Amino acid sequence: MRIFHGMNISASALSAQRFRMDVIASNMANGETTRANFVNGQWLPYRRKIVEFEPIPTTSFSHYLNKAMQDTPGHGVRVRRVVEDETPFKMVYNPDHPDANEEGYVAMPNVDPLKEMIDLMSATRSYEANVTVLNATKGMMMKALEIGK
Repeated sequence: MRIFHGMNISASALSAQRFRMDVIASNMANGETTRANFVNGQWLPYRRKIVEFEPIPTTSFSHYLNKAMQDTPGHGVRVRRVVEDETPFKMVYNPDHPDANEEGYVAMPNVDPLKEMIDLMSATRSYEANVTVLNATKGMMMKALEIGK
């Protein structure tokens, strides 16, 4: 394991969680947007987006050797893709809204502010944990350099 391996893993997690927080912020900002996508001549509301992560793959010889020896350290995480939540839109009765249908219902985005806040808190805690790991790794490196004096 290289000296900066732990820092690289934490850095990849920090980047991934920051991207997740940006997507959550976008979901919250578009929670009332009824005209986000123009499909087949009709406006559709904003659809909630979800971030999927995956481990960073490696193709090095040492990885396969460690795997054969059952000693496989991780290599970090990255954003795999951003998918749209297929939950149906919320139908709200508001006949005065410009996007209301014949019955007076408006299709509103499938964004639940409570769910978004929980996701944001989870992403924030993960981000903070990775900052703590990064600082601990840095502290160990500094102590190792002091030993060498």
